[in-house]
Amino acid sequence: MAGPHNFYRGGSLKVYDEETNAAIHKLKGLIDTEAVAASWKQAISSEWVKEPVWVHGDFSVGNIIVKDRKLAAVIDFGGMGIGDPACDLVLAWTFLTPESRGIFKSHMEMDNETWNRARGWALWKALITLASLEDMESSDASQQKRVISSVLSEGL
Repeated sequence: MAGPHNFYRGGSLKVYDEETNAAIHKLKGLIDTEAVAASWKQAISSEWVKEPVWVHGDFSVGNIIVKDRKLAAVIDFGGMGIGDPACDLVLAWTFLTPESRGIFKSHMEMDNETWNRARGWALWKALITLASLEDMESSDASQQKRVISSVLSEGL
């Protein structure tokens, strides 16, 4: 199950509500805080109610190996657990283009609430990372702003 041992991956996004709202407040004037807050509220408005499934827990760009434009391997299973698969869909915004994200989504069998929670996971990570940066013009800041923009582009 999700817990402190895997940073609550597969668990409820609500565990990050205070941290996320603090990041939103800190980033006022840099991002569209109203749209971000509405997207976050939507993400935490539902919970995974089906049987828990295996989750990687840190399915990120640094933990996949791509060869010849195809997934060749997944590494680092230290955050593995069972729970809500939404946490493993963050790559849709951090790695995929809008076009490939649409293809990815069309091939996934998931309800809208799961997709919204996945957007929330991507938003949470981008917000706390951006809020922790000193240089808001750095390439890392640009990447986090791009993720936030991608999440918001899908609307509510």
